Amino acid sequence: MLPVQPVGVFDSGVGGLTVAREITRQLPAETIIYFGDTAHVPYGSRPVDELIHFADTIVGFLIARGAKAIVDACNTTSAVALPYLQQKYSIPIIGVIEPGVEAALQATKNGRIGVIATEATIASDAHRRALLSRGKEVQVFTRACPPFVPLVEAGIVAGPRVEGVVAECLESLLQAGIDTLILGCTHYPFLAPVIQDLAGPGVTLVDPAAATVRELKSVLAAGGGLRGPHGSRAHEFYVSGDPRSFNEVGFKLIGWPELAGTRKLALDFREKGTPG
Repeated sequence: MLPVQPVGVFDSGVGGLTVAREITRQLPAETIIYFGDTAHVPYGSRPVDELIHFADTIVGFLIARGAKAIVDACNTTSAVALPYLQQKYSIPIIGVIEPGVEAALQATKNGRIGVIATEATIASDAHRRALLSRGKEVQVFTRACPPFVPLVEAGIVAGPRVEGVVAECLESLLQAGIDTLILGCTHYPFLAPVIQDLAGPGVTLVDPAAATVRELKSVLAAGGGLRGPHGSRAHEFYVSGDPRSFNEVGFKLIGWPELAGTRKLALDFREKGTPG
């Protein structure tokens, strides 16, 4: 691990930009190589073996580009593919589930924690298992919210349509009396203002991005890979789908001019049983 090497970040689409943005806040000297698999978004309804293959292909690309560490900024692949990736590759690969769980356990006062995420993440039960494994007295309430990712990918993060979808998703969790809500998909923080407004001030939202980047910082420091204070910010952005759409939506969401340089990359995702 060399300080001058970039940090790799990947997601199914624009959602991982919440993690990339947090990297620039906590580690402003670091250079980011970002890959958004926009040709296959959303990931939530895809089979596990397909998700592992997609993640494996993307990680291989990021390592080939010289990444010193990689953040799997997709909760779905963090839930189903991370153990495989960490076993296969020697460089640090950090997911977003464990940091979010730790932050939620610190935040809750009544021990009733909600999780909203994609269908695949909820089906994996990764958040529930992680929350209950800490030995604390908590109750976990989960809800898959399939419409959220397509809305964010379209740049629709406010208005009556969003409010209606969010209200329906939160209803059962609020009835359960949660006081803490994990945003179990990196797309969801872009909907946080609406979610918080409908959840009310008594519910603390947990965006795993901040805790994930704190873990990244610790890993880089331990490996001697932290970049000095005068590092470059020549970030690179790649997508498997339309770069113009990613640029337009990404700029609307986080306002980075660098997204204009996003390039389409035709990674070979072909595998038996998966789209090519």
